[in-house]
Amino acid sequence: MACRVRCDRKCELPELDWFTLSEEEWTAIRLSLLVSTVAVAASLPFGILVALALSRGRFWGKSILNGIVHLPLILPPVVTGFLLLILFGRKGPIGAFLDQHFGIVFSFRWTGAALACAVMGFPLLVRSIRLSLDAVDRKLEDAAGTLGANPAWVFLTVTFPLILPGVIAGMILSFAKAMGEFGATITFVSNIPGETQTLSAAIYTFTQVPGGDMGAMRLTIVAIVISMAALLASEFMAQALGKRVNFE
Repeated sequence: MACRVRCDRKCELPELDWFTLSEEEWTAIRLSLLVSTVAVAASLPFGILVALALSRGRFWGKSILNGIVHLPLILPPVVTGFLLLILFGRKGPIGAFLDQHFGIVFSFRWTGAALACAVMGFPLLVRSIRLSLDAVDRKLEDAAGTLGANPAWVFLTVTFPLILPGVIAGMILSFAKAMGEFGATITFVSNIPGETQTLSAAIYTFTQVPGGDMGAMRLTIVAIVISMAALLASEFMAQALGKRVNFE
C-alpha cells in the first residue's frame, strides 16, 4: 500500500512540474518584457522621425536610407549582432566613447539586449508608421496650415491623431519581434542568466541540457501566447486604421 502511494505521488510530480514555472523561467520572462518595453520606447521617437522622412521627405539618398532601415530584416540576425558588437562593444568606436564619457555600457548587459531588440524591430515600427502617414489626407494638414498653425502644431493636432492606430500597431509588432529575438541578442550580449538571458535564450538553454524539454515547452507556450496576443492586437489596430481612413 505504501509503495502504491509513493508511486501515485511520483506520477503526480510531473504534472506539477509541467504547470509550474521555475524562478529562472520567471526571470527570463520578466527580463524579456523589460527589454522589449525599453526597446520599443527608446526606438519610437526615431521611428516616427524616420517614417516622416521616408514618407514626406524629398532628398538625395532616400532609397539608401530606406534600405538601411530595412536591412535588419534581410541580414542574418547573427550578422546584425556582430555589427553591434563591433560598434557598441567596449572597444568599438561608439561603445568606447559612451563608456569613457557617460559610463554607458551595452555589451553583455541587458541594455545591450534592448539595443539589439530595438534594431531588429525598428523596420517593422517604421514601416507601420510610414504606411499610416501615406494614408493621411494631406488636405486636412493643408487646411490646418492655412489657419495659421505651424508644421509642428499641425503634426501634433492633426497628423499624429490620424496615424495613432498605425503607431500603436507598429509598437506592438516591434514589441513582438523584440520578445522573440535571439540571434542578434545572443551574439551581442551573450546568454547570461539573470542579466541577458531573454525568453528565446532561455528556451535555447533548456534544449541543450538533459531533462530541459519541459522547461523549453513551458517557455515556448508563453512565447506563443504573447506573440499571438500581439498579432491580434496589431490586426485590430490595422482594422481601426482602415475604418478611420475610409470614413474620412
